[in-house]
Amino acid sequence: MPSSADIQADAPSEDPIVLINVFKCNAPHLDELMEHLAALARIQTALPGFVSATLHRGLNGRVAANHAVWASADDWKAMTRHPQVVAAMEPILAIATFEPHLYEPGEVIQA
Repeated sequence: MPSSADIQADAPSEDPIVLINVFKCNAPHLDELMEHLAALARIQTALPGFVSATLHRGLNGRVAANHAVWASADDWKAMTRHPQVVAAMEPILAIATFEPHLYEPGEVIQA
């Protein structure tokens, strides 16, 4: 798992942040990847600053995405070092690559 310093270390620590993390795997592993991501999100729900997570399965059968909201960048950084999270990432890293990015919350546009 990349260190928190590798991912937009300049994000404000007092404002909510959005993590959008795209995972890539071979098609036969997508179901397994989704199961591991759901297990990881369930662990994260008990950690300070967790707000929400939405998991998305790519229609091409080879990608998944996690859209998560954390109360602060500091909460997110602490989560990345939590022993249960590090352990839950091991099977994910065995079958997938990922590219996480932090964002400030943006405009929501609905019909």
